[in-house]
Amino acid sequence: MFRQIEPMASSPRAGGAAQRPNGATQNKICQFKLVLLGESAVGKSSLVLRFVKGQFHEYQESTIGAAFLTQTLCIDDTTVKFEIWDTAGQERYHSLAPMYYRGAQAAIVVYDIQNSDSFARAKTWVKELQRQASPNIVIALAGNKADLANSRVVDYEEAKQYADDNGLLFMETSAKTAVNVNDIFLAIVNALLNACEVCCMKNCIMVIIVTLKSSVMTLEPADGMMKLMRSSMLG
Repeated sequence: MFRQIEPMASSPRAGGAAQRPNGATQNKICQFKLVLLGESAVGKSSLVLRFVKGQFHEYQESTIGAAFLTQTLCIDDTTVKFEIWDTAGQERYHSLAPMYYRGAQAAIVVYDIQNSDSFARAKTWVKELQRQASPNIVIALAGNKADLANSRVVDYEEAKQYADDNGLLFMETSAKTAVNVNDIFLAIVNALLNACEVCCMKNCIMVIIVTLKSSVMTLEPADGMMKLMRSSMLG
């Protein structure tokens, strides 16, 4: 379960506590950078607008360079704040893309299910992210304009198979009808939070191992009895 809340005035990083609207205390705050990539006119800006403001504009102006939005979600005892970079799809802005996906924890690569060229372009974006973005980035593939499925060109099973083969999250979405828009962002949140938990567990294990190496328990005889002593190990 999650709900959207108004963006917070500050920009908290992971850690600390936040207040819910009803005054209860949140245990954890996480902030993630997310970038949207894809061919021009596939509906990237419409997806973001639907997710952040719950709105859809039939005629959306093309993004110039990139647009920046934020959205904050409450998920159980965690507040998640997204910093969302909606990039322009025109080829002349391609060289700017690394500036926006650098340091991103997640990316949504969008294509139009009516346009096979946009699907091919989406594959190119995925390859670029896998090659140049953070090695732990969570990538979701969104087949947008699912409300126009009667005129689809890109088969659902083909896209799903490609996503599975490349370790991507995948959903067909519709910014117009809101189908799967919140769901794809929630799937990304869950993947990010799960990755954070695994990372924390690994760090804890490393701390335990280092502690055990620096201080071990040995038994030595003393006055006919076994006495528990702690000896330091060098290295």
